[in-house]
Amino acid sequence: MSNNDKTKGGYCCTSPTPGLRMLTFPDGIRLAVFGLDKIFAAVYDEGREVNTDTAADIVKRLAVNNYIASSARQKYCDLLIEEYRKYAHNRADDSKK
Repeated sequence: MSNNDKTKGGYCCTSPTPGLRMLTFPDGIRLAVFGLDKIFAAVYDEGREVNTDTAADIVKRLAVNNYIASSARQKYCDLLIEEYRKYAHNRADDSKK
Protein backbone atom coordinates (compact mmCIF):
# COMPACT_ATOMS: atom_id res chain seq x y z
CA MET A 1 0.00 0.00 0.00
CA SER A 2 1.44 3.38 -0.95
CA ASN A 3 1.08 6.52 1.13
CA ASN A 4 -1.60 7.69 -1.30
CA ASP A 5 -3.70 4.62 -0.52
CA LYS A 6 -3.82 5.25 3.23
CA THR A 7 -6.87 6.87 4.72
CA LYS A 8 -6.35 10.24 6.27
CA GLY A 9 -7.56 10.91 9.80
CA GLY A 10 -8.80 7.37 10.36
CA TYR A 11 -11.85 7.70 8.12
CA CYS A 12 -12.07 5.19 5.29
CA CYS A 13 -15.05 6.42 3.34
CA THR A 14 -15.99 9.94 4.35
CA SER A 15 -14.46 13.10 5.68
CA PRO A 16 -14.81 13.83 9.39
CA THR A 17 -18.02 15.68 10.27
CA PRO A 18 -17.36 18.96 12.08
CA GLY A 19 -18.76 18.91 15.60
CA LEU A 20 -19.21 15.14 15.70
CA ARG A 21 -17.66 13.31 18.62
CA MET A 22 -17.74 9.64 19.54
CA LEU A 23 -18.48 8.67 23.12
CA THR A 24 -17.62 5.24 24.49
CA PHE A 25 -19.62 4.14 27.51
CA PRO A 26 -18.22 1.73 30.12
CA ASP A 27 -20.28 -1.14 28.68
CA GLY A 28 -18.59 -0.64 25.29
CA ILE A 29 -21.46 1.07 23.52
CA ARG A 30 -20.25 3.85 21.22
CA LEU A 31 -22.46 6.76 20.20
CA ALA A 32 -21.87 9.86 18.11
CA VAL A 33 -23.02 13.23 19.42
CA PHE A 34 -22.97 16.68 17.88
CA GLY A 35 -21.75 19.81 19.61
CA LEU A 36 -20.08 18.38 22.71
CA ASP A 37 -16.78 20.20 22.20
CA LYS A 38 -18.59 23.55 21.91
CA ILE A 39 -20.59 22.76 25.04
CA PHE A 40 -17.43 21.86 26.96
CA ALA A 41 -15.80 25.12 25.82
CA ALA A 42 -18.82 27.18 26.86
CA VAL A 43 -19.13 25.47 30.25
CA TYR A 44 -15.40 25.88 30.89
CA ASP A 45 -15.50 29.57 29.87
CA GLU A 46 -18.38 30.03 32.33
CA GLY A 47 -16.02 28.83 35.06
CA ARG A 48 -18.07 25.74 35.86
CA GLU A 49 -16.42 23.18 38.11
CA VAL A 50 -16.34 19.45 37.49
CA ASN A 51 -19.28 18.12 39.46
CA THR A 52 -22.62 16.37 39.04
CA ASP A 53 -24.55 19.63 38.53
CA THR A 54 -22.25 20.61 35.69
CA ALA A 55 -22.56 17.13 34.14
CA ALA A 56 -26.36 17.37 34.30
CA ASP A 57 -26.23 20.78 32.62
CA ILE A 58 -23.92 19.41 29.89
CA VAL A 59 -26.39 16.57 29.24
CA LYS A 60 -29.27 19.07 29.11
CA ARG A 61 -27.41 21.20 26.55
CA LEU A 62 -26.35 18.14 24.57
CA ALA A 63 -29.96 16.94 24.38
CA VAL A 64 -30.94 20.06 22.42
CA ASN A 65 -29.33 18.64 19.26
CA ASN A 66 -29.02 14.95 20.18
CA TYR A 67 -31.64 12.43 21.24
CA ILE A 68 -30.91 11.21 24.75
CA ALA A 69 -33.44 8.81 26.24
CA SER A 70 -34.51 9.76 29.72
CA SER A 71 -33.51 6.30 30.90
CA ALA A 72 -29.94 6.94 29.65
CA ARG A 73 -29.40 10.43 31.11
CA GLN A 74 -27.62 9.17 34.23
CA LYS A 75 -25.23 7.11 32.10
CA TYR A 76 -24.48 10.22 30.07
CA CYS A 77 -23.89 12.22 33.27
CA ASP A 78 -21.52 9.58 34.60
CA LEU A 79 -19.54 9.51 31.36
CA LEU A 80 -19.57 13.25 30.66
CA ILE A 81 -18.36 14.24 34.12
CA GLU A 82 -15.20 12.23 33.38
CA GLU A 83 -14.91 13.60 29.84
CA TYR A 84 -15.35 17.16 31.12
CA ARG A 85 -12.75 16.50 33.84
CA LYS A 86 -10.23 15.55 31.10
CA TYR A 87 -11.24 18.57 29.02
CA ALA A 88 -10.87 21.00 31.95
CA HIS A 89 -7.50 19.48 32.89
CA ASN A 90 -6.23 19.87 29.32
CA ARG A 91 -7.48 23.46 29.09
CA ALA A 92 -5.80 24.32 32.40
CA ASP A 93 -2.55 22.75 31.19
CA ASP A 94 -2.76 24.68 27.90
CA SER A 95 -3.19 27.97 29.75
CA LYS A 96 0.03 27.34 31.70
CA LYS A 97 2.09 27.10 28.51
